Amino acid sequence: MRAILWLLLTASVLANVFISTFAGWSAGLQIAGSVSTGAVLLGSAAGLWLTRPRSGA
Repeated sequence: MRAILWLLLTASVLANVFISTFAGWSAGLQIAGSVSTGAVLLGSAAGLWLTRPRSGA
């Protein structure tokens, strides 16, 4: 589970860099792409935080 979340986190960061730098999309498509990759990033980060190993102390 955590491996999939790490994969999603990495893929969303790379996709966001691609969309904002190399894609050449219009403003509306660029905003939509950034919002969707940002949502995936936040969701995977929250999933990783919720599934983190807890210390016994």
